[in-house]
Amino acid sequence: MAADSTTLVCIPFAGGGASFFAPWKRNAREDISLVPMQLPGRERRFAEPPVTCVADAVADLLDQLPSETAERLVIFGHSLGAVLAFELTRALERTGTAVDLVVVSGAPPPYEQRSETAAGLEDDDFVDRVVHLAGYEHPALGNPELRDMILPALRTDVSMHESYCAEPSSKVAAPITAVRGQADTLVSEDEVCGWARATRSSSFDVETLSGGHMYLTERFGEVIDLVARRFERESAR
Repeated sequence: MAADSTTLVCIPFAGGGASFFAPWKRNAREDISLVPMQLPGRERRFAEPPVTCVADAVADLLDQLPSETAERLVIFGHSLGAVLAFELTRALERTGTAVDLVVVSGAPPPYEQRSETAAGLEDDDFVDRVVHLAGYEHPALGNPELRDMILPALRTDVSMHESYCAEPSSKVAAPITAVRGQADTLVSEDEVCGWARATRSSSFDVETLSGGHMYLTERFGEVIDLVARRFERESAR
């Protein structure tokens, strides 16, 4: 792999799978090797039971990481994926593996639980609440057969996210970039800025992109570009 190259590990949102990142992978820069993560209970791992807690999800993600990465390692996650990116980074750092950057997207800091929840609702109410909170409806949710297929993983992910709360002392050594859609009604600007508490690094910044909570469904290239810009700025120093 070329010098100054980056391995970009991508963790999806609740109910999402690795295929969401296929356009990202097709359009990634040559110096960025994109590695989509796939949790159990969806897509090619549909037959496996979904994991029910963050610790088990992180253990699964650790098993998926490539044995060799590029010069730089970046972990990206959106919403639930942001929590998993944070905890995956903590797990890697405990083993002595350095992470060069954590990009957390569309999520409040890990020390806060959501006040508006969906777990435990009946199917129709659950789907309506998830769509309301995310401002986005997965195309499969409009098809009864497909909805029944994805609901177990989506329910498990939502419950896992809503029950998660990190200890106040939990931090990573890696720098953090927190990203928010400008029109996101689920995660406020103040909440995104709260991720500064989650790193021991002096390097923390916030990026605001056009769109709502699910801005990344249409603006995938901008996430890749902001990662590239981050390291281009560092190289220019």
